Formats: sequence, structure tokens, C-alpha cells
Amino acid sequence: MSIESQIAAVARGEHGDPFKVLGPHTADVGWSVRCMRPDAARVEVVDRAGKVLAQARPVDPRGVFEARLPPPVSPYHLRVHTAGAWHDVEDPYRFPSLLGELDRHLLGEGSHQRLHEVLGARAVVHDGAAGVHFAVWAPNARRVSVVGPFNGWDGRRHPMRPHPSVGVWDLFVPEIGDGELYKFELLDAGGRLLPLKADPVARRMEPAPGNASVVHASHYRWQDEAWMRDRRAGACARDRPVAVYEVHLGSWRRHADGTRPGYRELARDLVAYVGDLGFTHVELLPVSEHPFDGSWGYQPIGLFAPTWRYGTPDDFKHLVDACHGAGIGVIVDWVPAHFPRDPHGLVRFDGTCLYEHEDPRQGEHRDWGTLIYNFGRPEVVNYLIASALWWVEEYHVDALRVDAVASMLYLDYSRDEGEWIPNRHGGRENLEAIDFMRRLNREVHARGAVTMAEESTAWPLVSRPPECGGLGYSYKWNMGWMHDTLAYMGEDPVHRKHHHQRLTFGLLYAFQENFILPLSHDEVVHGKGSLLARMPGDDWQRFANLRLYYTLMFTYPGKKLLFMGAEIAQAREWSVDRALDWHLLDAPAHRGVQTLVRDLNRLYAGEPALHQLDTEAHGFEWIDCEDRDHSVVSWLRRGLPGTAAVVVVLNFTPVVRERYRVGVPSPGTYDEILNSDARAYDGSGVGNLGAVRALREPVHGRDHCLELTLPPLGALVLRPRAPAASTPT
Repeated sequence: MSIESQIAAVARGEHGDPFKVLGPHTADVGWSVRCMRPDAARVEVVDRAGKVLAQARPVDPRGVFEARLPPPVSPYHLRVHTAGAWHDVEDPYRFPSLLGELDRHLLGEGSHQRLHEVLGARAVVHDGAAGVHFAVWAPNARRVSVVGPFNGWDGRRHPMRPHPSVGVWDLFVPEIGDGELYKFELLDAGGRLLPLKADPVARRMEPAPGNASVVHASHYRWQDEAWMRDRRAGACARDRPVAVYEVHLGSWRRHADGTRPGYRELARDLVAYVGDLGFTHVELLPVSEHPFDGSWGYQPIGLFAPTWRYGTPDDFKHLVDACHGAGIGVIVDWVPAHFPRDPHGLVRFDGTCLYEHEDPRQGEHRDWGTLIYNFGRPEVVNYLIASALWWVEEYHVDALRVDAVASMLYLDYSRDEGEWIPNRHGGRENLEAIDFMRRLNREVHARGAVTMAEESTAWPLVSRPPECGGLGYSYKWNMGWMHDTLAYMGEDPVHRKHHHQRLTFGLLYAFQENFILPLSHDEVVHGKGSLLARMPGDDWQRFANLRLYYTLMFTYPGKKLLFMGAEIAQAREWSVDRALDWHLLDAPAHRGVQTLVRDLNRLYAGEPALHQLDTEAHGFEWIDCEDRDHSVVSWLRRGLPGTAAVVVVLNFTPVVRERYRVGVPSPGTYDEILNSDARAYDGSGVGNLGAVRALREPVHGRDHCLELTLPPLGALVLRPRAPAASTPT
């Protein structure tokens, strides 16, 4: 192609390698400088001292100028006459690429762990000039440009340099910086102009109704060095208490005018509230950028950007920092299972199915109307894992809760016969997704953080190491426990004896995984009602049932999770469009539930027997699981050697049971350290006056027993009293 034809292609915005035309080039005699400035009437090339080296002449009426200069090539910039004035500007096409050979190699094999350092937008100083380096993966595009207010959103002005071996395009644009809006303009392989695309690796996004990416340079200074040091040393070990408060930031509280609080307000109010209630962790429904409020964040479009809805990325860092300062870990929901079809997002990013599968039998979730990542493509897996590590390293997030794991594991997930493609062995397992998850978990764990799988099937070894054939997650949500126990609690007490197995069945598999017991947002939406509304009986019984249920959860093996509002016995179903009903705390029954949750958290964290062996079979022992006629169960929880065992007795009927005997492992006095029917919780106050002395009578195969008064729809937690220290004589 002649140089004239190439200049015309640049002027039309169709040239695939602008550096072959624009910028400095050797000429027959000396050198030439070409630029694309459709906004300019005149252009000059000047040296660093401001001396004019040459006048540029227009070589295409659409805005291409060329200046011829004698040798040698020397540093220069452009002086352009626009809007009636002269302006000195840097020429983007005089700068070499910032993509090094090692970066290109790692990008090509899909193993670049710090993708944010090469892709996206970074404010840098390059060859003495301040500006922004842009880079994006779009291997099948004919031309890619970066556009924004700085060039009038004109894709002809800043076409990018291709790196065909890895499919990446990059360009350094001088004289712009932090806060600049931008998008990418692409022509597909056939030359068709695509919708403007947001940056897949954007650190920040523009508030709605706009959807541009925003250049972001963080200036935040962390204060959580001690927390991060402890995390690296094993603060996330399974013998620690984990009690999670799950939150949707936009509907936890609202201002009087209905607006949402920001990250910094939440750093004050939410952190204080969670700390007062004694939760060890806060879990945030997805805070990755997402276009649709109604998705609750589960249809993300920017996996590197905290949503604009509550502030800036540095504001989000402040929230995490405040949590750590209060001794609270931070979990974020992270969504690699699917992404939305919004045209400014990843869908057909370069005109092809780049991030998703081409075949809808592999690439579409019809249940959600979303698209599925192609886990068989190394660059896509690299993108996802780099996102996970970004949250762990850049934002000091302590754990990632991975949503919809089952939808990634099974090729036939929610598909009928003939609507899915088997793997290479003819099976239904998504082998590429399995490899992705194993790699993800290794990388996250290597940085001292934790992963939690929302996996709703019986897939084996979800929370076991890959070396043992597992997926490698730290924990798995125990969906079976949640379904069984909620169904049991929903039964009228008179019928519960016929459903007793729903209480006991979960202990048959309770230690096959490292489980979290989730009473999550999914249980209070889509017509299910609130947890309180699902309890049977009159008002008194509903509140008593709820207190009993929470005590069951906090004394049962496994880590704990409670969605916001459950702790105040929210009466109506959760809605993303309004705040929780905080006025309910004016009522003693609701305030009593909140007080119980606070006490359960403190009991759980303070009693080693209730958390040290949460995931180990020898941390649990039935006392009696057979008393279906009375709908009573009892068990022992044990900690590490040298710690006291705890006795738990739960009565699932509204009948006071006098002189009810349970076998215990040792003689002595047992203190009643929690009674869910206590008056402090707005209960009836039935109990055992704070303590019971063991009788030397065999019950349940043990030499000693406690003779108890069981409160109606109530739970008791008892601990053997330590012997008094002897006084020296």
C-alpha cells in the first residue's frame, strides 16, 4: 500500500497500524512528522525550546498534516492552531510502547498475574511526559482507538498500536490524567464500527446514565499493616470463629431523602454496627461495577472497578481499612459465572465472541439472560484470576465468595437434552471451569486470602485441595442444611415429629466439606418472605421459633452467615429499593432478637468448643438425636484438648418440658450460659435459674445427666463450671 493510501486510511479511521504513518519517520532526505489533527487549522513542529523546526502542510483534507525536517532526528512537540489560538502539545506517536517483551509473553500464554499493570488505563510518566497509557485485548479488531473528551470522542484521533502476536493494542496519550473519561472504539475484522466499549480492566466507571471508564490513580494510604501481617500469618485458619454479616450496601440504610450512603459513611456506621453485634466478618453483595441495580451486582460489567454508587475506589479502600481497624474481615461476592449483554460491555468485544463462547449451548445462561465466560481460553482465565487478585491485593479484601459455582461446573446446568455439548470424554463436567477454579484458589490462598463457594449440588471435595482431587475452595456454603432446617422450621410444631430427619440428616455429611451455614439474601426474596414470616404460629411463637433457629445455627458445626435484617427480625421481604425497617427495633420482640444475635456472636467467638473444630467430626457428638416424639435434640460441641465441652439442648415444641434428662460427660455444676427464651430476648423466662448440678444417673449411655426445664420453643446452652482454685493454707 502506498503512503498516500495509508494516509487516506488514517484519515478515514481505518488504518490498523497508525504508527506506520503517524509520528516521526525517516524520509528520503532527513525525516518527517505526520499527525492527525482534524481540529487544527495549522500545525508546526517545534523543539523543546519552542523554536519552530518546520511548518506542517495538510496532506489529507480530513486533518492529516506532515512536516519535513532535515537530519538529525531531535526531540520535538507539536504547536497546533485551534479555536483561534496556538497550543503546544505532545505527539502521542513519538512515544515507544510500554508493553515489554516479558509482558507480551505472559499475556500470550495467559499467565500475567498483574494484568492491571499492563492493560487498562494507567497514569504514568513516559519519556519525560505525564499522561495515560492505555492497553486493551482485542485480537480480532481491524482498528482500536481510545476516545474521550480529550479528543472529542473522535476515533480517528488516537488509534492504537497493535501487537498482533498477543492481540493487544496500546497507546500512550500525553497530557491527560486522573479522572479522565474514556472508552474504546473498535472496528471489527470486516471494518464495521462497533458500539463504544468500556475498558474491561477499568479501575473506575462513570456514574449513570453514562457508562464511560475513568482513569484512576489511587492516592490512598493504608492503615491496616498489622491486620495484613496477621492475615499472611494465618489469621484465616479454620479454627477461628467466622460469623458473617451479609450486606447489600445500597439497601442497608437510606438517607431521609431516599439516597444511599457512601463508602465513607458506611465505614463509620456499618462498621460500628457490625462490631457492636460481634460479627467477625462483613460480606458485601457484589461491589464490582454493574449497570443494572436490580441485579444486586450479580451481573457485573467491570471486574476491576468498585461501583460508583457509593463513591470512589479510594473511598472503598477506606471502608475496608475501617473494617480491619475494627477487627472485622471483609468478604466480597465475586462473579465469574456470567456477565450481561450490555453493548458497552464484554459481549462480542472485538466483533467476535472473545470472552464468551460462540455456540449458545456453551455461551449463554438462559435462566438469567447472561453470557458465560470461555474458561477454555487462557486469556479469559487470566482476566478472571487477575481480577480476583486485584481485589485481594489492591483492596485488601480477605475473602472472595464465588457465586453460582454449580453453573460453571456442569455443562448441562439448567439445560435439557440436546441443549448442551459434552466434554471431550462425553461427560457433563466442565473440565476447563474446574481447572480455572483450582488455579484461582491456589493463587488466592497464596496471598493469604480465603475463597468461599456457593455450590448448590453434591459435587464432591469442593473445599478440599486440588492435590486430593478437590476444587480447592476454603469453604462451601451448606445449602442442604439451609433447605432442610428452613423446611423443618416452617412446619407447625405439632407435625415436626414427622419431619425429625430434616434436623438430623445434615450431620451425616456435615464434615465432608468445610461448611458455612448460610441464611443469605436468597432466602428472603422472590416471594419467600422474611425469615420471621416463614416461622409458624402466632406472633409469640414466630419470634420464639426464630430465636430457637438462630441458636441452632450458632451451635451447629460450621461457620455462620446471616443476611442483614435477619438480626432485627425483619418482617417483610427484602427489597433492593428500600432500607431495612429499622423502626422495628422500637418493639421489644424485634429488639430481643437483635440482642440474642449479639449474645450468640459473643458466645460463639468466646467458647472454643463452638468454633475451634467447626469443620472436624470430633468437634461434635450427639447426646440424643432420636427423641422425635418430643421434637428435642441435644448434642455436645468440643474444642481442642484442654477446652470445656458445651451442651446444647433444643426444644422445637411450644411445650415446657420439666425434668427433661440429658446425659453429660462429667459430673459437677453446669452453667446455663444462654437461654433463647430469656426475658432479655423478650422470651417467657422459663429456664434453670442459671445453673444445674449433674446427677449421678446413667442417661444416653453416660454416667451423669442433667435434669432440665426446657423452655417452650427454646434452646439451652450449658457449660461445665470450672473447679474453684484451691486457696493456699
